[in-house]
Amino acid sequence: MGKSKSDFRSWYNIFKNKYFIAAFLFIAWIIFFDENSFMVHIENKRRLKELQMQKEYYKERIAEDTKKFEELNAGMNQLEKFAREQFLMSAPDEEIFVVVPED
Repeated sequence: MGKSKSDFRSWYNIFKNKYFIAAFLFIAWIIFFDENSFMVHIENKRRLKELQMQKEYYKERIAEDTKKFEELNAGMNQLEKFAREQFLMSAPDEEIFVVVPED
């Protein structure tokens, strides 16, 4: 009812085989230790995805900044409007009231 010695010997002979050992070591080396191992490949895929997300973010930021730059170069009125809104600048005879919404 138990395993026979022949089963044990056949497995022992397989594991003892120099070609099996070489193949096992080669596969282990490729998966874990090689410069282009499976683990490095997974890390590189994760990093690539992260960089692609950053690329999209910066593309959007460039588009927004280009739009603002074009608005500022549209004329003196646009430049004055930008200065008033962004930096709360005013003419000497004007007063500025800043309204802060309550939450």
